[in-house]
Amino acid sequence: MFSHIMVGSNDIEKSKRFYDAVLGVLGAGEPFRGQAPTGQARLFYRHGGGSFGVSEPINGEEASFANGGTIGFKCDSPEQVQKFHDTAVAFGGRSIEDPPGLREGAMGAMHLAYVRDPDGNKLCAVYRAK
Repeated sequence: MFSHIMVGSNDIEKSKRFYDAVLGVLGAGEPFRGQAPTGQARLFYRHGGGSFGVSEPINGEEASFANGGTIGFKCDSPEQVQKFHDTAVAFGGRSIEDPPGLREGAMGAMHLAYVRDPDGNKLCAVYRAK
């Protein structure tokens, strides 16, 4: 359904350190570095057929996070959910909501962890048992 997701950053090098570590937990490698035609730095991480981008805003304004928005990353195990969370916190993210763990809900049982990246974007690590 999605070709890519992109978030804005006010400090692209800080975001690179954060996402190199966090997305490395999922198996993503070094990002492709590029520039928008208007000169803003961009990073593109590719993994599992998807693309996740981080960009300085091309309109020249400050980056801000989406109120009510969450970006979910699929994990392969409950342990990977925990590692995603712990790595995010170790690299400048902030743990939010309930502690990482099993949650029961309308969509069934899932292991979840929620963090905010250094720019405030809300990320979720999720594992759904098969």
